[in-house]
Amino acid sequence: MAIGSSIEWTDATWNPVAGCTPVSAGCKNCYAARMALRLTHMPNATGRKYRNTATRTRGGLPVFTGQINLDRESLELPRSWRLPRVIFVNSMSDLFHEDVPLFYIKEIFDVMVSCPQHTFQVLTKRPERAAAFSRDLPWPGNVWMGTSVEDDRVIGRINALRRVPADIRFLSCEPLIGPLNGLHLKGIHWVIVGGESGPGARPMDERWVLHIQRLCLKHGVPFFFKQWGGVQKHKQGRLLNERTWDDMPALAGAR
Repeated sequence: MAIGSSIEWTDATWNPVAGCTPVSAGCKNCYAARMALRLTHMPNATGRKYRNTATRTRGGLPVFTGQINLDRESLELPRSWRLPRVIFVNSMSDLFHEDVPLFYIKEIFDVMVSCPQHTFQVLTKRPERAAAFSRDLPWPGNVWMGTSVEDDRVIGRINALRRVPADIRFLSCEPLIGPLNGLHLKGIHWVIVGGESGPGARPMDERWVLHIQRLCLKHGVPFFFKQWGGVQKHKQGRLLNERTWDDMPALAGAR
């Protein structure tokens, strides 16, 4: 199902796919894997949706197993919402995971195309697959396409994202676990930065954040600072240079 979201840069989450596979260091303390592990034990439709998608490592960390479940019961939900919403697509999965078939990705895009009042935020760690399928998919202005970039080791994802013909291409530098010294913002229209939160959260250096912020200011790219993170993220807050940074591109409908 789709639910209201506490994520600062969106209004709701929509999960027509459940499950994922870790692909880089940013996946180590994945919040979605923690949540999926809890949900998989529920004795209802939600439990069936997340069945076998998450487990625990020998060290006790929740981790996605690679099991992908398609949830057709959730597919039509955005069409039932008349008032405009900003919708994070597949917060509990990755739309461009290799086991999500192209025909199902097309069905999800059909729903997004049919709901021009909403703004859909698609975030992937597999922008190469998104770029490979880009000619097979429509790219209306209300579909934003982003990739996660947690440190310099995965900065190549940005080049793949640039090949996607979305009107809005964005970066989620969260959890930011290392510097992005090689960052260039050509063809990028929005940047989110945030520290890791929850058990075992890795620290984020203020210098890494300020470097990204200065680049955004220099190139006129909206900058959104989500949080400092930490085991108790509410104690660290989300102020940077004594203010909040909530800049976003223009939305498809009124937020």
